[in-house]
Amino acid sequence: MSLKLSSRHEWVRKSELRAMSVECERVGGVNLSQGVCDLAVPAPVVRAAKEAIDRGDNSYSRHDGTGVLRRALAEKYQRRAGLDLDPETDVVVTSGATGALYCSCLALLEPGDEVILFEPYYSYHESTLIATEAVPVFISTKAPDWSFSMDDLEAAVSDKTRAIIVNTPSNPSGKVWTRAELELIADFCNRHDLFVFTDEIYEHFIFDDLEHISVASLPGMWDRTITMSGLSKTFSITGWRIGYAVCPSKWAGAIGNFSDLVYVCAPTPLQMGAAAGVLELDDEYFVKLAAKYRRKREVLCAALDKAGLTPCVPQGAYYVLADVSSLPGKNSKERAMYLLNQTGVASVPGESFFKGEQGKGIVRFCFAKEDDVIEDACRRLETLHGASTQKAV
Repeated sequence: MSLKLSSRHEWVRKSELRAMSVECERVGGVNLSQGVCDLAVPAPVVRAAKEAIDRGDNSYSRHDGTGVLRRALAEKYQRRAGLDLDPETDVVVTSGATGALYCSCLALLEPGDEVILFEPYYSYHESTLIATEAVPVFISTKAPDWSFSMDDLEAAVSDKTRAIIVNTPSNPSGKVWTRAELELIADFCNRHDLFVFTDEIYEHFIFDDLEHISVASLPGMWDRTITMSGLSKTFSITGWRIGYAVCPSKWAGAIGNFSDLVYVCAPTPLQMGAAAGVLELDDEYFVKLAAKYRRKREVLCAALDKAGLTPCVPQGAYYVLADVSSLPGKNSKERAMYLLNQTGVASVPGESFFKGEQGKGIVRFCFAKEDDVIEDACRRLETLHGASTQKAV
């Protein structure tokens, strides 16, 4: 038989994020691997989605999203970032933030174009670039501050470089990019005439009195920035797949056309639910959300310390990277599996986020879980320290 898979299938393999969820289910463990929020969905979001279904809003929406959601998002960016958006032309609702990145790459990059990624990086960013025939170029950063310099940027750029990806707050490191760092990026991109793709989906998960800054709000950056985000994390609706891209109309039109081709539209009644959340939930909701997740961070990081798995305490998002180099195994996958089999707690191998050797001794935990789930995971992790002590004796 001459039938076979396309060569593209080699470019995109099953994510370790999903693979570890499967392994966790196999052993009946506690899943702190995949970033699946299991907290309650806010009441206005649920109510509006149900009302939309009941009144028959179940057909296709406009390909770039319902008017109510586009207008809500435009108002949000005016209020929070000072961006004057036209909801008719500058906002594209997509199937998740991953859909926004995929369609942006299809619309704005040619095969062979290089895109700079900071290590550690979100694995779906790398996979999306490869799937759209762009070429990721990596800049390595190190804990605890995951910093970089202009020299690092200049060493990575070439005549094929077309874009850079900024993820703030970052998955997996939890880094919240400072204004000085973003101004460095702005200067670099203006000098080299590059797009900036920004993934800002964790913008409301900021700790320790830090601030979120949208790159597009910096002087001279609106014309070259594609801001990508979504409501999945903020409202605990990861399965609804409501994301969006915000950018000038000259880019948004093509991004919307590719979104139409690949996804047709995001689910209409779920867009209505998400819009209600944006419109009705005030600043107090987001302040309490950040405080809730900060407490979860503190509980998990304390347990990791007690278990001898030193955490790199995140500044934002809801993940923590931890040092597992003391566990048996030649790489992070073997160490993650050891941890799962010993404690029943699932994590993501660090090599999903690093190209270099650094990832071999690191795993990522997700703390977007109800308190009882976090506490169960912490009790299990702390038995690892007890078992190690007993073994040493």
